[in-house]
Amino acid sequence: MSHWRLDYQGDHAVLTLDVQGQSANVLSQEVLNEFDKHLEELETKMLAGVILCSGKASGFIAGADVREFEKIDDPAQATELAQLGQQVFSRLESLPYPSVAVIHGFCLGGGLELALACTYRIARDDPGTRLGLPEVRLGIHPGFAGTVRLPPLVGDLTALDMMLTGRALSAREARRRGLVDELVPERHLMNAAVAFLKQNPPPRKAPWYQRVPAWKPLRSWVVKLMAGRVRRKAHPDHYPAPWRILDLWRDQAREDREAESLGELLVGRTSRNLVHVFLLGEALKRHGKAQAHDIEHVHVIGAGVMGADIAIWAANKGFRVSLQDREPEILARAVKKAHGFFKSKLKDPRAVQEAMDRFMPDLEGHGLKRADLVIEAIVEKIGPKQELFRAVEQKVRPQALLATNTSSIPLEVIGEALKDPSRLVGLHFFNPVAKMQLVEIVRGAQTSEAALGRARAFTGAIERLPLDVKSSPGFLVNRILMPYLLEAVKMAEEGVSLVTIDNAATEFGMPMGPITLADTVGLDICLSVAEELAGPLRIDVPERLRELVGQGHLGRKSGQGFYQYDARGKRQTPPPEKIAADVPVTERLVLRLLNEAVACLREGVVVEPDAVDAGMVYGTGFAPFLGGPMRYVESLGVTGISHSLHRLSQEYGPRFNPDAGWSNPDLLKPGSA
Repeated sequence: MSHWRLDYQGDHAVLTLDVQGQSANVLSQEVLNEFDKHLEELETKMLAGVILCSGKASGFIAGADVREFEKIDDPAQATELAQLGQQVFSRLESLPYPSVAVIHGFCLGGGLELALACTYRIARDDPGTRLGLPEVRLGIHPGFAGTVRLPPLVGDLTALDMMLTGRALSAREARRRGLVDELVPERHLMNAAVAFLKQNPPPRKAPWYQRVPAWKPLRSWVVKLMAGRVRRKAHPDHYPAPWRILDLWRDQAREDREAESLGELLVGRTSRNLVHVFLLGEALKRHGKAQAHDIEHVHVIGAGVMGADIAIWAANKGFRVSLQDREPEILARAVKKAHGFFKSKLKDPRAVQEAMDRFMPDLEGHGLKRADLVIEAIVEKIGPKQELFRAVEQKVRPQALLATNTSSIPLEVIGEALKDPSRLVGLHFFNPVAKMQLVEIVRGAQTSEAALGRARAFTGAIERLPLDVKSSPGFLVNRILMPYLLEAVKMAEEGVSLVTIDNAATEFGMPMGPITLADTVGLDICLSVAEELAGPLRIDVPERLRELVGQGHLGRKSGQGFYQYDARGKRQTPPPEKIAADVPVTERLVLRLLNEAVACLREGVVVEPDAVDAGMVYGTGFAPFLGGPMRYVESLGVTGISHSLHRLSQEYGPRFNPDAGWSNPDLLKPGSA
């Protein structure tokens, strides 16, 4: 017995999970089998009850062992895994005395399903406690009878919302929803569990009015209502799991149907690719925790959208932050924005005030002398950046790390202004900072390994994903994205309707169309990056982009770009356009993107295909159900893509010439590094 520890304490037992060799508890087949053996023993005991808890500081149970999913390629095998969990949890539920799950930290997926099989659930009352069923984000649904047990406990609409969104509830929301029976401070958790066993109150059930949606005459109507919401987020061909959840709920399906459905989903394309994306994210998290960062004070220069958001996010994650700008009005707006953000995220007035105390507007730049990390986020122009770093280097301490948030300028160029360019690193955040998880860690030719390590560790400390990229024009994400955006503008010049272009991209699986994306980012920014990349990458900048910027039509922020927008920034319906016939819109967009991705691999911007996938999914939202650009290449086959590029180059010009990297199969192999 290497994962569970069973202790008898008077009239009750305590069963503690502490998975060997893991920082977090996960439910592998081995862990489930060992749990089953303990339950077999407990069935023979005359006890007042059993308490289940975690021996990990990180939390209760993070869910099933996702790494096992990659080894399963047969639906029957996946169904058997679900049935194993169902049988073990049913045994727990059927014990001849009550059981209590004592929850702290994360209680997710299979971990919450285990807790649902207990008679009672007690949770630690703090912001770090989170309970949820995030399986839908892996392309599956709960498989250990979670779809069966959750609705009677919390009500059908709450249960559907939890399963369809994958959203985790805070401890207090879980208490309000009836998911947990009691919240107590950590020091009282075990005493509260023992008290529940002694009192043995009736298990909680949702009140009758929360079960009304499950009445047979109403189910089809509720599913129809929910389907409209789901369709806006998840196309059934791309993400089948939410639709299966609705089917299971409508049919009041039992455990056997749940297990069979899970088995089919788990070996499907969507789940395989979403698991791939999840594991890439976990690898980047580990990369960010590989060393200490020794950073306490962060000084951000430039209080515009990006600078303010970086400063706010760092303060929210516990760092002391000073934010510098030449304009008092811009700083005042940033302070107001920070207060609104902290108020919406932290709720508790004391926590909001503590965050505001960490967030210091700094018109004169006094924070430079105390800073452990300086992040530059000013205008995207070489001259001003060099001038700023030249001045900053004279004021900061020798050990301070210098970082630029440039989105496209090579570090070697910016570093020319520094006496010691080895301390300069790129920290390229993506907009909006609070939502986009990726940060490109840009390595210049002279950047030291120590500087890179500290930058990665800081990124991990603010709960973002650090991706190593080589300093080169556009780095990884913007370089791959720009040809895709410019091809969209080129087609608009040719007369293809804007809506047709955007719809082609969203139907492929992108979160928004390229024309809408350009308007959202700002056409002036798109033009600036395009011109920065035009020379090194030998790409043409469409004239229509220059014309719109020249006319002051910058996109959503100016009220007009390719589309027109109202005062609230809502897109107006464009007038009908003549549709250009027989234009392979999706193919032109996607193949420009894939061709540039292969070029980045060939040039060593990143070292392996997985890094391209991580960058494009977490940095742009590239169709997660496809697993990333290189995973998509793997599914299509290199030969077919090369032939399509040759055909498009003959019809539309040399920008579609296949990159030399397509002829190097070793370069494109998963894990080629």
